[in-house]
Amino acid sequence: MGNLSKQQGLFDHAKMRNIGIMAHIDAGKTTTSERILYYTGLIHKIGEVHDGTATMDWMVQEQERGITITSAAITCQWMGHWITIIDTPGHVDFTVEVERSLRVLDGAVAIFDGVHGVEPQSEAVWKQADRYEVPRVAFINKLDRMGADFYRSVDSIKEVLGAQTLPIQLPVGEEEAFSGVVDLVSMQVVRFALDDGSKVEYSPLSSLSEDLQQRAGYYREQLIDELTCHDDRLLEYCLGEGEVSEEMIKRSLREVTLKRLVVPILCGSSLKNKGVQTLMTAIIDYLPSPQDISHVRGMNPKNESETIELVRDNSAAFSALAFKVANDPFVGTLVYIRVYSGILKVGDMVYGAKDRRKHRIQKIVRMRSNKRDDIKVAQAGDIVALPSLKGVATGDTLCSSQCFITFESLYVTDPVMAVAIECENSEDTAKFAKALDRLKAEDPSLRVEEDPETAQMLIKGMGELHLEVVVDRLKREFHIPAHVGAPQVSYRETISSAGDFTKVFDRDVAGTRQYARLMIHVSPSDNQTELVIVDQTDKSRGDVVWSDLATHLRDAMEQGLREALYAGPIQGSFVIGVQVCIKEVGYVKECAEPIAFRLVAANVLRESLAQLNPMVLEPYMQLEVVVSEKYLSKVITDIQTRGAKVENITTKNDQQCVTACVSLRKMFGYARDLRSLSQGRASYTMKFSTYAPRDIPL
Repeated sequence: MGNLSKQQGLFDHAKMRNIGIMAHIDAGKTTTSERILYYTGLIHKIGEVHDGTATMDWMVQEQERGITITSAAITCQWMGHWITIIDTPGHVDFTVEVERSLRVLDGAVAIFDGVHGVEPQSEAVWKQADRYEVPRVAFINKLDRMGADFYRSVDSIKEVLGAQTLPIQLPVGEEEAFSGVVDLVSMQVVRFALDDGSKVEYSPLSSLSEDLQQRAGYYREQLIDELTCHDDRLLEYCLGEGEVSEEMIKRSLREVTLKRLVVPILCGSSLKNKGVQTLMTAIIDYLPSPQDISHVRGMNPKNESETIELVRDNSAAFSALAFKVANDPFVGTLVYIRVYSGILKVGDMVYGAKDRRKHRIQKIVRMRSNKRDDIKVAQAGDIVALPSLKGVATGDTLCSSQCFITFESLYVTDPVMAVAIECENSEDTAKFAKALDRLKAEDPSLRVEEDPETAQMLIKGMGELHLEVVVDRLKREFHIPAHVGAPQVSYRETISSAGDFTKVFDRDVAGTRQYARLMIHVSPSDNQTELVIVDQTDKSRGDVVWSDLATHLRDAMEQGLREALYAGPIQGSFVIGVQVCIKEVGYVKECAEPIAFRLVAANVLRESLAQLNPMVLEPYMQLEVVVSEKYLSKVITDIQTRGAKVENITTKNDQQCVTACVSLRKMFGYARDLRSLSQGRASYTMKFSTYAPRDIPL
């Protein structure tokens, strides 16, 4: 289709790839992305994360901290294919960036540190990819480092993640002697010459040691055996003809990868410029194109129980999902969309599926990290951005008037930490509120609320680093210095006993009588994420049955029940872990209005919560500390003084890995304390585990 400057034509769907790069922090995602951009000719000098010059880490906060904070998209060309790459963060505080990227991507590259193998955030992003059924390949990185072990890393992927691993490459040499890879598909040795690794050299297996030749032969047999378990055509050929061709293996391997039956494993060292080109070729060979999934399913906005199916090609009605909203200093609001069907052109009118709001498309851009290339048309399979598109939020569906459809939105974890914040200059109050609104629209995991007791403004996020970056952006991007209070924990409330409760709503509203009666049984539930509502109405009594109630009245009653959970009876925290069984519903036909049902439901549940032994819950975190034996006892003593329950201590290479469960409120400032205890030689990760009663060990 030509080069990137030829933006007016449409791509061949079979030659498009939309992939994400995901991993634990510091596994080499951005370093790998930088090499991809270099080898595809988009950049002419390799930038490094540790120097703050990586193309994909363009934010000041990313360059200063040496980590990825926001996912960056870029489109490049390799072997006649167009690849849109999204480099995602590895830090748990920014996991929503991974979530929304995987929601719209067709495939993913999971990168693992060859020294540490599977790490905590590796598990988290793997589960996110499972949630959206994303096919993936794995890349064992950093094989040049001391302690790196390709085979141990492969075993950890299989054991910890439960993946059916299938190595298609083996390393040549270990640690400092790592020099290339054995391609088990073509049975050739691949080496990467010149300082930048840009010259790829191939040689026969006979150039290797006899031991490595035998190992390659063994893993080649394993590769063929695994493929024949899933591919009858390949099995018949092996039984009848003998040796299979490289093309046959690629075809079979592609099929099983797309079905998520296996995960092909590749290897290399991105920092030393080894293995990245073969990884790019594997993206082309084994990860899906938009046409590999022929249809896209959504819901009717007016009736969410009705499924709508569209063909994923340019001839269908236009539909797209807005998966990210960002603030650009030059063009204002940028809405990133994934086009699932149809064509979008500059000047077209599109609609928000839920509110039917019209939007005229003034401009379409293809992103190159924080830079933009104007294009005239976007097609099915494209990931592009729409500047100056107001009133569109993350998770919204855009569509044409020919077919109104809504797609499943994003899964966003509730925040677990908060800080009080106020602008230093009272004259900036309006500007401050507007800036917070923009940041909140950009980041679905950020919440802005007012403390009902102190009237302070609270910002809630996923951790200390998340909130630190928000405050820093307020200062640098919006030029609003702010006073920040000490971190606070986002508590929850629940109940510990059960009971039956009845409430009647019977009053005149604007001269009209409104009546509703509700009897419920309220009990604790193990479900901490949503209210459980169960129909226990007695159909033999002849009374109104919950399931028979008019839809608009039942919806109003459900809304009232959920509203009652917004503020608990103890300290006004959100209430979780509640099950409501509807036992009896009563109403007078002439007096049945939705507001009566909403209020009676909210009032009866709110009163019941106060009487069922309510308690406060606090967030507990899964903590993992990696530290040398020398500092192990100090680390364990420190976390035990914080009330942590040590669950396991394992050895990874020459490092000790301590896993514990600990209250979040006792972990503020832990990064600083851990550096002091270990002289900067330890690292840790922490992710949300569960809510539990305060100070009660799990």
